[in-house]
Amino acid sequence: MMIYPTMELLDGRCVTLEKGRLDEPMIWHVDPVEKAKEFAAAGAEWMHLTDFNAIQGDDSNHALVEEIIRTVGIPVQLGGGIRSRENVEHWIDKGVGRVVVGTLAALDPTLVAELAKQHPDQIVLAVDVWQGQVMTEGWLKAGAFEPESYVAAFGAAPFAGIIVTDIDSDMSDLEAQLGLISGLAAKASSPVIASGVVRNADDISRLKYVHNISGALVGRALFRKSMTLEEALEVAQPQVEQVAEFL
Repeated sequence: MMIYPTMELLDGRCVTLEKGRLDEPMIWHVDPVEKAKEFAAAGAEWMHLTDFNAIQGDDSNHALVEEIIRTVGIPVQLGGGIRSRENVEHWIDKGVGRVVVGTLAALDPTLVAELAKQHPDQIVLAVDVWQGQVMTEGWLKAGAFEPESYVAAFGAAPFAGIIVTDIDSDMSDLEAQLGLISGLAAKASSPVIASGVVRNADDISRLKYVHNISGALVGRALFRKSMTLEEALEVAQPQVEQVAEFL
């Protein structure tokens, strides 16, 4: 299972949010570029980056995002405010490994399915769920979609992955989150990436045995130091099967 160390940017700083509330960010006093390089040095094969300013239509983090993409040394999966073909292609041209689309997929699913075909293994669908409905506009607006039918509507569109976040439970009800994520993973034609469910190494151990979950975003646990990235990567490795010796 792939571990995506996750960085969320607001006003040029690393933050984490409670249920998407931009007015009460937890600010981490680290250099974003150096922190991204630490992820790579620890052995990560990918990292995930979310630009909260871009979600609000503010491009003030763009130079910082470009610097991280250019210097980190591992592929970057980028999300946040990417709501047009031009946005998607801009970031692919800048060297991003994958582009995450959420609101754009709800507004123009045909375009997003087309982009997935045009850019194999580079388009990731974000499915953010609040009280049984798919949310858009940075978790602010509820669409008239249930997550199962929403994912099914894209058919066999060749997404690199589908990131599933249960905003409602937001770390407080892990069993409910795992139920939602595993249920969608069982029906999705693309591999699912779990978001918001990893608090410690035990959570990774549970996730890696769920069918069709290919990875997990891990951010808050790393910044709070409840787990190191090295520990997360080690636990995510497949278990070596014991083979009996016959004399």
